[in-house]
Amino acid sequence: MSFENLGLSKPLLRAVKEQGYSIPTPIQLQAIPIIIEGKDVLAAAQTGTGKTAGFTLPLLEKLSQTEPKMQKKQIRVLVLTPTRELAAQVAQSIKTYGKYVPYTSTVIFGGVGINPQLATLRKGVDIVIATPGRLLDIAGQKGIDFSALECLVLDEADRMLDMGFIHDIKRLMKLMPHHRQTLLFSATFSPEIKKLASGLLHSPTLVEVARQNKTADQISQVVHFVDKSRKRELLSQLIKTKDWRQVLVFTRTKHGANRLTKQLEEAGISASAIHGNKSQGARTKALASFKANEIRVLVATDIAARGIDIDQLPHVVNYELPNVPEDYVHRIGRTGRAGQSGEAVSLVCIDEHKLLFDIEKFIKSDIKKVHIEAFTPDPNIKAEAIQNGRGGGKRQGGNSRNSPRSNSSHSNNGGGRDGARSNSRNRNSNRNRNRSEG
Repeated sequence: MSFENLGLSKPLLRAVKEQGYSIPTPIQLQAIPIIIEGKDVLAAAQTGTGKTAGFTLPLLEKLSQTEPKMQKKQIRVLVLTPTRELAAQVAQSIKTYGKYVPYTSTVIFGGVGINPQLATLRKGVDIVIATPGRLLDIAGQKGIDFSALECLVLDEADRMLDMGFIHDIKRLMKLMPHHRQTLLFSATFSPEIKKLASGLLHSPTLVEVARQNKTADQISQVVHFVDKSRKRELLSQLIKTKDWRQVLVFTRTKHGANRLTKQLEEAGISASAIHGNKSQGARTKALASFKANEIRVLVATDIAARGIDIDQLPHVVNYELPNVPEDYVHRIGRTGRAGQSGEAVSLVCIDEHKLLFDIEKFIKSDIKKVHIEAFTPDPNIKAEAIQNGRGGGKRQGGNSRNSPRSNSSHSNNGGGRDGARSNSRNRNSNRNRNRSEG
């Protein structure tokens, strides 16, 4: 099956061909014809499977097929994303594939001046890509009109829920026409996502191309056990001895990202940090430098896990394991995209053994453990509770044993529903901090 069989017009096929694509991915194969038909869609797709093109291509096709109802341009398509980086990524996808299609678009998010965004909206655009918080601010100033809206897309809906955007989304919904096409894309079909979908979508077609807890087969995963105080030393050694040139490193907190970036720079490794406290200009500059191979390491918090799309990114490192198992899948999904191979390395200290156990349980697979003699953990170090970050609570890590598998009984006693509640509390404790992203 080729793109020619999916109902796309010649201008779009020309743009797709120029990008070097000839065969659609499974999510594109299933979603594109359904979206062109005008049906609501509830879609789950593994990260890196071409999901963005899966909705941008058919929406551009629909725009090119129909004339706007009003003479002045009004918003016909709205795409909501959880982060600024993802909004920019979607905007770039629309620009790339809409190269030969007559339309106008704009991207709206916080961290930059609001007045130029208001001015652009007053002129009129066909497509708006936005984060919920800034869009709600603009709506509060009567700066946006949804009366001609034909299609709403919620991209990475599960992440938006995790970040506390649900109330903003519901307030925005009240400003939109009831009769519209709605597309909801999510990495997971959690109960919360299903509940959200039931209130927004009308008889949606279900599209699911990979189970929510599956990691991509082309990603090589490995764990190195190391004392917390020696993680930076081990990371530096891996980067230098293996000559890694492009490494995305994840930390739990913004402060941790800044500290690690400074330490890497002091060790002679070029690095930049990207997180919610950075200005949009600084984030854009850091990401551009990383993509251009001007710096070797980009240190990020989970806010960037779903908003960074880098062709053939070879290495992802979990400097600290995430508190929520699903975030492990999203983090390592930054590599191994579009069928390319990738490597995901996790540096795990004694505090994180329970987190590792939860991740392996979630992905239904044991991650390969590779022992590095020079970094053998000190058996006398006891596990400590993990700080979730500034203003957050604590997360119980592992026990005092060195093998994560020895946590099985510990996890069964303290896991199950209690573990689920713990994960829920972790999400809730982060929502107020993440909310500033919009």
